[in-house]
Amino acid sequence: MKKATRQHFFFHGELGRDDEKKNCHFCQIRSFATHTRFPVTIINTEDNAVLDPDFRFVDRSILGNGVELTKKEFLTGCECIDGDDCQYNTCNCLQDVEDDSSDDDDNAAADEKSYRGKFRKRTYAYHTHGAKAGRLRSKILASRDPIYECHESCVCPQDCPNRVVERGRKIPLQVFRTTNRGWGVRSTVDIKKGQFVDKYMGEVITAREANGRRAKSHIAQRKDVYLFALDKFSDPDSYDERLRGPPLEVDGEFMSGPTRFVNHSCDPNMRIFARVGDHADKHLHDLALFAVRDIPRGEELTFDYVDGIDDSDNDALDPKMQKDMTRCLCRSKNCRGYLW
Repeated sequence: MKKATRQHFFFHGELGRDDEKKNCHFCQIRSFATHTRFPVTIINTEDNAVLDPDFRFVDRSILGNGVELTKKEFLTGCECIDGDDCQYNTCNCLQDVEDDSSDDDDNAAADEKSYRGKFRKRTYAYHTHGAKAGRLRSKILASRDPIYECHESCVCPQDCPNRVVERGRKIPLQVFRTTNRGWGVRSTVDIKKGQFVDKYMGEVITAREANGRRAKSHIAQRKDVYLFALDKFSDPDSYDERLRGPPLEVDGEFMSGPTRFVNHSCDPNMRIFARVGDHADKHLHDLALFAVRDIPRGEELTFDYVDGIDDSDNDALDPKMQKDMTRCLCRSKNCRGYLW
């Protein structure tokens, strides 16, 4: 690790080292637009291990072969004049969200009361006022509902309260070497319940390509640690042919952001949500990680790799099946023993 950092800090400012700098993890994360305010750092005080030299840090997902964005003529955004207009009128981005003024974690009367003295229903997934502004409402946080946001095609301003994931990561993250689970991730600041942490990014590939990579992997179940299906809106009866077929998948093994190194826990402090910008790109929705409880700085960040999967027929209960299963190392009180 010291050798890798020495190379970066002492030699990568010199001319003629472009190829070397391109493959340097420290140079890659320093190139992020958010580096000055919300840096990503890498630290190892456990052993001499370094990150896989073939891995590349990216700050946005990369479309693989056969994956295309929706044509511009089919993209739509809202025409709201401000954040209030988005929340309380007929914002196109919220067309699939039911009006709902209920919440279970705050006395929201003042929050919902308009400047005209009337009560108005909220449709944002986020709190919009006070200390909790920008955090997911508890009702959404406890669900598996998708999040619908305003986006780059919208007229509403950049400070619209419905652009949380759209504005990107606002938390400094540190990739660190754990004592027993390889690399992990933590934050150098406190994180509040409902706060957006970061997206899971990688190469977006077709289902066919994903299955091919599984087949080539030495241990197919190990490959599934990095593959996440964009299947939130898959529907065999959908009018959109892209949602009727097998979903695209995000492969973070060889290129991703720092969340690629987040470990699994059966009692996680984060949850992953499907975040939709333009409705025409539902098949390419984001995978956004939010804190499900307050997380003190320095605590390892985790999420449940198999969240939402029915394990009523848990093969881990069968000793014959256990030899082929991936053992869980989270050590939480409610650990299920095996991942899959």
